Amino acid sequence: MVGNVIENNVVTISGKVVSEVEYSHEVYGEGFYSFYLEVPRLSDSSDKISVTFSERLVPKSKLQLGVSLEIEGQFRSYNSYKSDSNKLVLTVFARELIFTEDEKRIKNPNQIYLNGYICKNPIYRMTPFGREITDILVAVNRPYNKSDYIPCIAWGRNARYSQNLAIGDNIKIWGRIQSREYQKKLENGDTISKTAYEVSVSKMEISDEVNSKQDKDEIQQTEEPEE
Repeated sequence: MVGNVIENNVVTISGKVVSEVEYSHEVYGEGFYSFYLEVPRLSDSSDKISVTFSERLVPKSKLQLGVSLEIEGQFRSYNSYKSDSNKLVLTVFARELIFTEDEKRIKNPNQIYLNGYICKNPIYRMTPFGREITDILVAVNRPYNKSDYIPCIAWGRNARYSQNLAIGDNIKIWGRIQSREYQKKLENGDTISKTAYEVSVSKMEISDEVNSKQDKDEIQQTEEPEE
């Protein structure tokens, strides 16, 4: 059922608008726009997260710089093809957008729940500081035979546990969306700063439910995204 699929991907983020609203695309005459929301972490740092919304949800003129918002929606992905390369673009698709007061403090301003399937062999590695990390790519089904492909990072004991997951395993994940700056080296030797988005896993579990063959068949193959 469509309702059950929507519940497989639930996001709540809260923060301030830190970019101008830009046109994204149009579907059947409905315009969609995007902007960046600065979402505070529990520490003093923050994440800058892309948000996409329908012009029918809220007038874009109301989304001025510095406006405080609480957004509920889904974390979605799509492939962007430029210069013969394939890039996985990630954005929060807003279903509800609430204007809040600047002084409002939300205990946890960045939450995500995913229920999907492992669609690529997990990669276990160690950071230069000795932290254990496993990279996981999760396919989350949505209506009309589409899927979102969400990069996730598990740490510590979750990293050790998830490195042995197999393609097709049904996994439930709780965590937060994070943005991460990194340097990419170009062919001419120069470097440019880029931003990667992923889900930092705080809790995970393998579903004990019997997965139907139909559900697994709905997971579409995705080309490996270019960083």
